[in-house]
Amino acid sequence: MSTLVIVESPTKARTIRNYLPNGYRVEASMGHVRDLPSSADEIPPAHKDKDWAKLGVDVKNKFAPLYVVPKTKKKVVKELKEALKVADELILATDEDREGESISWHLLQLLKPKVPTKRMVFHEITEDAIQKALQNCREIDENLVRAQETRRILDRLVGYTLSPLLWKKIAYGLSAGRVQSVSVRLLVHRERERRAFMSGGYWDLKATLDQNENLFEAKLVTLKGKKLVTGSDFDPNTGQIAKGKDVVLLNEEEATALHDRLIDKTWKVANIEERPTKRRPYPPFTTSTLQQDANRKLGLSARDTMRTAQKLYEEGYITYMRTDSVHLSDEAIAAARSCVEKKYGKEYLSPKPKQYTTKSKGAQEAHEAIRPAGSTFRTPKETRLSDREFRLYDLIWKRTVACQMADARLTQITVNIEVEDAGFRANGKRIDFPGFFRAYVEGSDDPDAALENQEVLLPTLKAGDTPKCNELEVLQHETKPPARYSEASLVKMLESEGIGRPSTYASIIGTIVDRGYAQIRNKTLIPTFTAFAVTSLLETHFNDLVDTRFTSRMEQTLDDIATGEVKWLPYLEEFYLGETGLENQVKVREEEIDPGVAKAVNLENLDAKVRIGRFGPYIEVENGEEKIAASIPPDLTPADLNPEQVEILIRQKLEGPDKLGLHPETGEPIYILTGNYGPYVQLGEKTEENKKPKRASLPKGMKQEDLTLDIAVSLLALPRTLGVHPATEAKIQANNGRFGPYVVQTQGKEKDYRSIKAPDDVLTITLERALELLAQPKKGRGKGSKTPLRELGKHPDDDAPINIYEGPYGKYIKHEKINVGIPEGETVESVTLEMALKLLAEKAATKKTTRKSTTRKSTTTKAKKTTKAKTTRAKKSTKAKDEEK
Repeated sequence: MSTLVIVESPTKARTIRNYLPNGYRVEASMGHVRDLPSSADEIPPAHKDKDWAKLGVDVKNKFAPLYVVPKTKKKVVKELKEALKVADELILATDEDREGESISWHLLQLLKPKVPTKRMVFHEITEDAIQKALQNCREIDENLVRAQETRRILDRLVGYTLSPLLWKKIAYGLSAGRVQSVSVRLLVHRERERRAFMSGGYWDLKATLDQNENLFEAKLVTLKGKKLVTGSDFDPNTGQIAKGKDVVLLNEEEATALHDRLIDKTWKVANIEERPTKRRPYPPFTTSTLQQDANRKLGLSARDTMRTAQKLYEEGYITYMRTDSVHLSDEAIAAARSCVEKKYGKEYLSPKPKQYTTKSKGAQEAHEAIRPAGSTFRTPKETRLSDREFRLYDLIWKRTVACQMADARLTQITVNIEVEDAGFRANGKRIDFPGFFRAYVEGSDDPDAALENQEVLLPTLKAGDTPKCNELEVLQHETKPPARYSEASLVKMLESEGIGRPSTYASIIGTIVDRGYAQIRNKTLIPTFTAFAVTSLLETHFNDLVDTRFTSRMEQTLDDIATGEVKWLPYLEEFYLGETGLENQVKVREEEIDPGVAKAVNLENLDAKVRIGRFGPYIEVENGEEKIAASIPPDLTPADLNPEQVEILIRQKLEGPDKLGLHPETGEPIYILTGNYGPYVQLGEKTEENKKPKRASLPKGMKQEDLTLDIAVSLLALPRTLGVHPATEAKIQANNGRFGPYVVQTQGKEKDYRSIKAPDDVLTITLERALELLAQPKKGRGKGSKTPLRELGKHPDDDAPINIYEGPYGKYIKHEKINVGIPEGETVESVTLEMALKLLAEKAATKKTTRKSTTRKSTTTKAKKTTKAKTTRAKKSTKAKDEEK
């Protein structure tokens, strides 16, 4: 008996194949095999004349979707049908969430199997999990399918109904989305808050005190018995102290006078408070918390996190990565507790197994949190993973293990110090027992470093002590606007508001950036002018669709459809049809919306008009009776546009670019301009004869107002030749590149680069200093020093050195191109040459096996291509002969 098993991806197919009995054939569907038409070309001829065909949903016929097989999937479907012909049984083993259930349902509709068919689900790809799943197959869950289908139809109705309206009223090519538009509105709303924000300023004092040669810091908190003002006491709309706040506000003169009065007085400890606290471990990862922590700690985008997690799941390293649940199976808890006991000792184990419960009602995607796969957890080093996969697995391993560790016990220490009528406070923190901190600290990727940062140690103090004031600083503060969203904080906000589902956040954020609604700078999402215009239109005319509560209720309804509590068809009819339905509302609003108003972008604290034009955003100001318009550079967002920027853009439009002066040697004018990547200088004008005038970007950190003619001349002279290397006679140059200033050593075709960091300057760096930089070990992104930690000796086969190095993921042994991590429990000193040779041989054997497998696959592919080419040539030859006849 032969059984055909269908999964989504080739990687998953390869992994699951290892755990199935003989006679089981595993094939991949490559994701969805059917979907709504994505273009007019995909609409079948029989439906092209239908008025609903472009929508892909027959809204007048019970919202019947028009499913088509995309061109890219026709070959896959054909191959699956061929495989099914020789099978006695079909098992659909796609993922266990709604999307996976839908893929299985579509396969069933397309393949129309005449053999027994089962649905197999599992949340990890291990031998035990697959064997259990084989024994517990079920039918396809129609409720899950309907929930996914309803979501897909809703997204199509919103996108395909609103997007054409945006094309007509704002600009062609814009898009709206059920969750996308709400997310964009969150970004825009935050940016509006930032633009409207009024900063407030205040001054205070910070003392450096000495108790028995132990230094500690204390800050001014009261004066004459009244609380000193802090940032939270200011009204963000006025920049003044909020009404009802009875606090002391010091200006610079008052703070300086207080400094002079207190500096030489006696400082006395009034009282000390110690308060014991506990920190409990965090629950294991869900999709959302994994995306947040991977963004904060590893710098991964939500999209990259999900791609990497998908690979780890399909290769059998972690459990299913799309889940809202923080629940762990008894098997997983036992595995985590075993890891804690072996690695950290019994004292770090929680007294009882810890089980976590999911707070959100919508936790339906999978029954377990994201964790290392299996009944025993492989340590990160045991996986032999590398790069991004290693770092993400390491993060998941640490969080899972930490959730079964003991609470961290801390003591919060507050020391109140008096000097005349002023009160100062020193805050300390003592870790009495680190508990789960040993494995995992949220926001840090290095538990040891984080452990040190958690503690703020104070010297031994008691009431009545008189520490000496070594230094008293006068500090100025300004209140800051609310922070922009990062990917992590946006994901957190979406989840807290119940918008979308964690499994969709990566694609949502990716779409926002890809469609030009936001730019990512310094890990924050900054909305564009287009985002402001689209959000204003939707807020004014379709407020429900961008309201977080309305969207959250939609998500809850989809969850209820998945459980069978709500019928899908009546819900779609209510949403789209009827007098208050989306279809009619768009028709009504289309006549009301003035394109001139829709294209306008209203920004707080800006008098100039900003509009969205055919070629992008532009500013418009009145100059007498005429209007002057100037394009806004693509990299300039609403966050950057202020009255000064407007003045520069308009002046350059009227008078041409600002001229710094004439080049002292050529006599050509030097202009300062603003381009897509910021300000730059240009030598001469761009003409037919001089199509590419010499240009140079301003160094990072340099402001336009600080630019002088001499600096501009020096920038245009880059690259600077500093001289030659005394040993190699290689040319040494300094230049300013895309990633900042650098020095480079050129010898033939070989180039060796080093970045120039402050206080060195690309315009003044000397040959001697450049040689010092080039002599330093080269460090790439995430790579360790080339200097070995220890030299073990030479390899007996080729006399090449075997050394131990420090890498981004720990210490490793290196021989030629083979790297292998130091085994768990070993140290740099304990590793011997014999041990290293054995580890390297094992790693080399693994690589050879992989290469052989790849070569076989390559050979098979070439053979197939050759056969296909021969067949094609034969067909062409036959066709030519037929035409001759």
